[in-house]
This record gives sequence, C-alpha cells and structure tokens, in this order.
Amino acid sequence: MAEQKIIGFAGFSGSGKTTLLEKVIPLIRARGLSVAVIKHAHHKFDIDKPGKDSFRHREAGAREVMVVSGFRWALMHELVEEREPTLEELCSRLSPCDLVLVEGYKFSSIPKIEVRRMETGNPVLHLEDSNFIAIACDGAGTGKLPRLDINNPQQVADFIIEHFSLG
Repeated sequence: MAEQKIIGFAGFSGSGKTTLLEKVIPLIRARGLSVAVIKHAHHKFDIDKPGKDSFRHREAGAREVMVVSGFRWALMHELVEEREPTLEELCSRLSPCDLVLVEGYKFSSIPKIEVRRMETGNPVLHLEDSNFIAIACDGAGTGKLPRLDINNPQQVADFIIEHFSLG
C-alpha cells in the first residue's frame, strides 16, 4: 500500500484554516481525488447530544459507541485513562484515500501550510519549523517559502496537487 499523502493547515485561532479548507476540499474532489480530514480540537468537544440513545450509552460507560444510518456512520471513542492518540495512529484508522488534510497539529512533523491573516498579529510559525512548505496569507510572505493567496483556494489546491504529484 502506498504511503499516505498528508498535509497540514496550521495557524492560530481565527486565521482562516477552516474557511480555507472548506473551499479547498471541493476543488480537490473535483479532480476525482478522495479526501479525508482530521481536525484537532483544543477543547472538550462532543458530537453527541444529551438525551440521545448514543449519549446515554456513553454516559453509562461504553468505551466506544457507533451510530449508523443509511447515510453515514460515526464512531465515538472515550479516552478513559488513555493518552490522546498521535496523528500517525489516527491516520492509520482512516479508510484509504488519496489525500489527508489535517487542521491543527501545528507542531507535527508533517508537511504543512501556514495559514495566517496579517490583521491578527500572531507570531509567524514557519520560521521556526522546517516542516512548513508554504504560507497561505493575505499579505506579503515572509522567509523563502512559496506564498499562496489565502483568498485564492484554487491556487492552494493546485499547490497541494502539484506538491504530491496527484494531478
């Protein structure tokens, strides 16, 4: 099996990572490629709702609960006295796909695009991390990395496809 093609979108909160990803995904899909996304959350989150059967099963102590319909399925795994899985471990659980897009995991050792909006004034990440391969921003780039226009998702999608020779 071929090695997974993984690229991260890293930046501070409010930089536009999610907005950029939601525009890039359909552009990559339009090229006939399958895409998976891993989103890292820094807070306690829940995809379940109090009162639903699956929520009640988890509250009762089930370690894993799978919800299935004719349209989708979701597996919820409770980390009870377990460490958060590594990005590598999470990727190994994905179904085969052409490309894995990762939102977050700023400090991972995967190829990453720094996403930044100049107005936020956040520190630059790519100057301290050689895993960054480009910067998607709304101003002049810094350093020697290719600068992608954050407002031009087609340019970002094309860059990714070219980087991985997927086109």
